[in-house]
Amino acid sequence: MITNKLQAIFLIFLLQLGIVSHGFSQKINRQQVVSRHNVSIKAVDSLSSLTVGNGGFAFTVDVTGLQSFPEYYKKGVPLGTQSEWGWHSYPNPDNLKFEETLQDYEQNGRKVSYSIQGKGNERGKQATEYYRVNQHRLQLGNIGLDIYKKDGSLASISDLKNVNQSLNLWTGIITSEFTVEGVKVKVITATYQESDAIAVRIESPLLVQGRIKLRVRFPYPNGAFKDEGTNFEDNEKHKSGIISQNQKRATFEHQLDDSKYYLAAQWTNTGKAEQKSPHYFTITPQKGKADFEISCVFSEAPVKENAVASFAQTKNNSELTWEKFWKSGAAVDFAGSTDKRANELERRVVLSQYLTKVQCAGNFPPQETGLTYNSWYGKPHLEMYWWHAAHYALWGRTEYLEKSLGWYGQIAGKAKALAQRQGYEGVRWQKMTDHDGEESPSSVGAFLIWQQPHYIYLAELAYKNNKDKVTLNKYKDLIFATADFMASFPTYDAVTKKYNLGKGIIPAQECFEPMETFNPTYELAYWSWALEVAQQWRVRSGLARNEKWDNVIKNLAPLPVKDGVYLATESTPDCYDPGNRRLNDHPAVLAAFSTLPAVHGLDQPTMLRTFDLVEKVWNWERTWGWDFPLVAMTATRLNQPEKAVNALFKDITTNTYLPNGHNYQDGRLTIYLPGNGGILAAVALMCAGSEGQNIENPGFPKDGTWKVKWEGLNKMP
Repeated sequence: MITNKLQAIFLIFLLQLGIVSHGFSQKINRQQVVSRHNVSIKAVDSLSSLTVGNGGFAFTVDVTGLQSFPEYYKKGVPLGTQSEWGWHSYPNPDNLKFEETLQDYEQNGRKVSYSIQGKGNERGKQATEYYRVNQHRLQLGNIGLDIYKKDGSLASISDLKNVNQSLNLWTGIITSEFTVEGVKVKVITATYQESDAIAVRIESPLLVQGRIKLRVRFPYPNGAFKDEGTNFEDNEKHKSGIISQNQKRATFEHQLDDSKYYLAAQWTNTGKAEQKSPHYFTITPQKGKADFEISCVFSEAPVKENAVASFAQTKNNSELTWEKFWKSGAAVDFAGSTDKRANELERRVVLSQYLTKVQCAGNFPPQETGLTYNSWYGKPHLEMYWWHAAHYALWGRTEYLEKSLGWYGQIAGKAKALAQRQGYEGVRWQKMTDHDGEESPSSVGAFLIWQQPHYIYLAELAYKNNKDKVTLNKYKDLIFATADFMASFPTYDAVTKKYNLGKGIIPAQECFEPMETFNPTYELAYWSWALEVAQQWRVRSGLARNEKWDNVIKNLAPLPVKDGVYLATESTPDCYDPGNRRLNDHPAVLAAFSTLPAVHGLDQPTMLRTFDLVEKVWNWERTWGWDFPLVAMTATRLNQPEKAVNALFKDITTNTYLPNGHNYQDGRLTIYLPGNGGILAAVALMCAGSEGQNIENPGFPKDGTWKVKWEGLNKMP
């Protein structure tokens, strides 16, 4: 008893000194926390498809454990196969030029060109459409089962009975069981974690009878905003074939215009690959055996036989790699809470870690629907990059953030050219882009600016976690170039003697006219914070502070206030009036005190009044999935933990989390990974707090209904 009391006193002493972080008092059984949220599917549901992957490659399956019924799942969570390298462009026979998408705007006394939609002349419209669509990410292929019934017809999805599918999150392996005409089929699916490969084991008496074949189909891109990988028409526009095979292996080649890639399939026992129609192939296992194992590797060049891992090797690789992932970084445990929402929040946290690792942990910023299906033609949106990636650093997995953060260096030349074209210094980071850093014409995206400080924010997270000169030297040059643009972008107002952001901008809340808008609250705060952090990087590097940056920091327009609350923008003093369309979309005014500390003169009582007004008047049905974590972070910084939790559970469609953990928005965006990343960032702040904050678990009520344990989380700025 005395020993326990002494240990408790010593722990309190360490907590007060800051030597031990809050939440570290009890070791978390991570496997137990993760495993209690394994996904279990008991019926066919097009919104409950499951994914295996490694961050740069993902493979999404239906209840058969493969992609047997893609048309049925098309309007749910599609059965995609996507890789970071898989891109395609349609031919450009009319030699359309990107420059034909540009339009000059009179902005603060000079002309500035933007790549936008809806240009007046016909050729300009064609160029706009071409460069929005191209490049687009490819759906690489569809691998499913052809299951034959007793009468010789193909089984439909309605013939599947006794569905019992599970995703083991600790191992990253999907096990699928079902029956067809009373006969059991079992499929185990895994992904190799260092290559674009899946491996499958099939067990069924139907194999003995020759009633199961593996099916491979190659779709053609549909050129639409959303590509579900189900365009099996347009056969004449692409080519596919078997370029080599023997009894245990086949290599398929698929060519679309200038894009070409390969699929290597290797299996146990013996089997035969054959082509049934132009882009439809089957692999028929040898009759008489009740099991069949096959590995499939997608690649840009043909894969040698010894480079294809077996099912056993792939399964073992998945188990070891996922265990290592779950044991790394941070963990959160809400067991013992009496608030009925605690288990659901823990489920969202666990599944969001899995999904972002599978979909968003590659070498490039991800698209908003990850590697499942195309939205916005498969292109990343750099203003969403924070919401995809910041949580990695906050959860102690900084290496995943840095994998994609390094991509900025590859496309900095094009960001510099964009800034120069518009008459600014440094680099202006693109908004909607592809992996080559090309701009995509957009009447909204071309005017967004809040993606600009993200690079500084994320590099700062990496530096604070690594605390080494290697990190400093890796990112400092681009931080300085980013800040150079930020200092050259504001316009000096001789009347107010302040620098304005705008006109010529659209804020994070996108329902504003660019040529009428100036001084949005969030962007002003973010601009001020990021420029000051860039100055700190100069000091850390042994350099003097930049005078021009300091001049902008000192004289940047103040946060706009009216009637005791912050305005969305200085240019819209009526933004809270009833019926105002500016009550739609992201409540970005709250973002000035969400991911950011109180900077640029931000007053917390004013922000609290703003928070309460926004809560009351906002059109919450017109929001997005990451808005709810944003609001929760603002509430946490305002010391309103009940409101923080309530924000995460606001009963709005776009705050829906499906059985597979995906954040559902609507029929167009059935998955939305910024919501998952946002949940993880918000919970990190709600548990670990921000720098300089000493409240234990500041985002959770202190009435005894929440029992919160955590380890490994890092504080937010």
